[in-house]
Amino acid sequence: MTGKMTGRAVFFDIDGTLWDNKNRIADSTKEAVRALRENGHLVFLCSGRSRSYIREPELLGMDFDGIIGGCGTMIEYRGETIFYKKLEPTLLEYTLRTVRKYGFRPILEGKEYLYMDEEEFGPDDPFGQKLRTELGGCLLSISGNWGKWEASKLACATESADRETCLKILKDEYDFMIHNDAVLEMIPKGYHKGTGIIHICDWLGIDTADTVAFGDSANDVGMLHTAGIGIAMGSGSDEAKEAADYVTAGLYEDGIWKACRHFGLI
Repeated sequence: MTGKMTGRAVFFDIDGTLWDNKNRIADSTKEAVRALRENGHLVFLCSGRSRSYIREPELLGMDFDGIIGGCGTMIEYRGETIFYKKLEPTLLEYTLRTVRKYGFRPILEGKEYLYMDEEEFGPDDPFGQKLRTELGGCLLSISGNWGKWEASKLACATESADRETCLKILKDEYDFMIHNDAVLEMIPKGYHKGTGIIHICDWLGIDTADTVAFGDSANDVGMLHTAGIGIAMGSGSDEAKEAADYVTAGLYEDGIWKACRHFGLI
């Protein structure tokens, strides 16, 4: 594609899109984001991570204009929170009792904190250890803060759980992002990354036709469908690629830079 697109809003998933599983960001990706801003585009993070889990200085130092976190349940623009879908404590209590009954190990995700019980994610659990290392004092216990949580979604480990029965019980309250047999996310009914894009575009007066989204996995499908141009990483999942308008090169092959050049964004 030739010629420059101007005045777009560009949304980036984080994990598997902007960085790899060791939080490494390619130099070409950093340069692409810098060039997008220089060319007059707005750039946003659009993540399944809640805001409390988007903390890495190198990532935030790329000067994104805003953050959509928690699969569309929290929106921040230039440091100001403009939307937050906080789950009511009574619903969370019911949800926690239900998922634990069927063998789930839950993590509550909020704007300020994540909540996890140590006995469910011990020292040998890799994800529990990752959260302890990266979050420090922003990781609190579920049981020690019973009824006092602020959260907008859940992530659950489900290796030996009765998922089918549990999800049937909770289906009227949540939508489910199933990553594999061991992990799923529970998001308030009707919310996903695409609804977050619609919300911020309405707030800023931007037509969603003038948006571009980059993603790599199942929880990116909503935003890939919503954006004017949905771009999947070549290293991403089949679900993401099927939802996208365009599949770029992989994370390690300068995929973001190449797609931005292909569409005349930079």
